[in-house]
This record gives sequence, C-alpha cells and structure tokens, in this order.
Amino acid sequence: MDIVEKKLGNVNVLSLSGRLDAYCATDVEKKLDSLIEAGQPCLVIDLEKLEYISSSGLRVFLAALKKTRKQQGDIKLACMKPFIKEVFDIAGFSQLFNIFDTQEAAVSGFSEA
Repeated sequence: MDIVEKKLGNVNVLSLSGRLDAYCATDVEKKLDSLIEAGQPCLVIDLEKLEYISSSGLRVFLAALKKTRKQQGDIKLACMKPFIKEVFDIAGFSQLFNIFDTQEAAVSGFSEA
C-alpha cells in the first residue's frame, strides 16, 4: 500500500494505491488519525489506484469518517473504480460517503458546503 499526500487549500488529499486489507489497514488508519488529530478534518481520498478493499479497509474509512465529522469535517472519496464502488454499495457505505468522479470535484465539494 502506497499513500501519497498533498494539500490543496485547506483540504488534504490522500491517494491510495495497492490493496487496502488487514495487513496495511493500520498504516492507513494511523495516517488518517494523524491528520484528523492535527486539526485537519477535511480529507479527500483518491481511490483511482486502489486494487482491492477488505472489510478492514472499510472499517478504517468508517472510523475516520466519524472522527472527522466530530470536528465538523468530512471525508470525500474520488476516482473510485467500479469494482471498488460495488464493495461500497454492498456494504451500504455509498450512503455514508460523498463519492466524486474526480479529485478536483471532491476538493470543490468542500467549498460548496
């Protein structure tokens, strides 16, 4: 799992590539927690290069979403491949997250809120 981070305005964008499963979920969780605890609860997660997500990965996203919303922030997801979107749909997570076709649209979603 590779995590690439960049900042666009007040929004942190994390691009994930590889497999988000039980083996690397802790690394992603630590990264998200460090940003949220640093007072940066506006996050975009780019999933364009994500090849697989397990229930452990979904749990990390859900826990981080709860933490960001407690700080009046949010997590927006971008560039989700159809087979990843299907996992979110089956788990009911598509109802919880704002999902955008592009990273730019997800970042813009914060300025509209």
